[in-house]
Amino acid sequence: MSGSSSAAIAATLASATAVTICCHVRPDADTIGSGLALGLALDRRGVDVEVSYPGTEQLPASLAGLPGSKLLCSPAQVVGHPLVVAVDAANLERLESLGATFTAAQTSVVIDHHASNPGFGDLDLVDPDADCTAVLVLDVLDDLGVELDADIATCIYAGLSTDTGSFRWARPASFRVAARLLETGVDARRWSRILFDSHPFAWFSMMSGVLASAQLVPSACNGEGLVYAIVDQQALAGMSWDEAESVIDTIRTAHEAEVAAVFKESEPGIWTVSLRSKDIVDLVPIARGHGGGGHRQASGYSDTGTADDVVARLLESL
Repeated sequence: MSGSSSAAIAATLASATAVTICCHVRPDADTIGSGLALGLALDRRGVDVEVSYPGTEQLPASLAGLPGSKLLCSPAQVVGHPLVVAVDAANLERLESLGATFTAAQTSVVIDHHASNPGFGDLDLVDPDADCTAVLVLDVLDDLGVELDADIATCIYAGLSTDTGSFRWARPASFRVAARLLETGVDARRWSRILFDSHPFAWFSMMSGVLASAQLVPSACNGEGLVYAIVDQQALAGMSWDEAESVIDTIRTAHEAEVAAVFKESEPGIWTVSLRSKDIVDLVPIARGHGGGGHRQASGYSDTGTADDVVARLLESL
């Protein structure tokens, strides 16, 4: 862990009257769950709260239904309060247009669990040993003396369950947190279905084409092997961008490959690259080499060019 303690951040929040909470671009359940959990807790303390994420994309239905969504506003609507908190953003660039709001704040706070996070706030709670940012937010709420109810707990559960792969790689502490969350009344069965087991019918066609074109490179990563797939704009036509996120969870199961990569084209020639490893390969240096970051076994970065270009650049770096 580096930077400030949860208690120090709680003390700063305790005296705040207005707070802006920034989630990262192309938000996932951990950043939105963290933002809404913190937002709900502060809102109930009478704090003026706004929660936002950069970009124009609508939240996927699975996240839009989380408690506290009334606190969400578009970047254009953000006031920018004196105290700004970034949740689950590994660096300032992940806030994109909201980065200016963050740096303009009188006091800036970072709560995150990415090993690559350099610490870019006035107060930084960065703990790579935490399974998700949401559990760090829970630590802050505990230090604030917030009573944990089902709504706040549901938002934290969304971040915890997704960032641990439905608890497949969760640490023991995360199971203790999960039990505490469920005891507040979180409907785990319902939210597991929403977060993991719900796709539009068109997703099947997309997955069929993407998986059929997946490639295995046994020689990559010093012979540990790489499997990769490309999800271009045409493949995602008619679907929300988040539907491509599930591809990595399928191709990473190839037992011949230590590392899996999925190249997702958000706009023509604009790519987001997701990386996963099983045991041996540390992905952080690889992602950093391409201007990104993340965790030892889950990292990512952005790139531009043709599909062949972005694939070739990754292969050259492995």
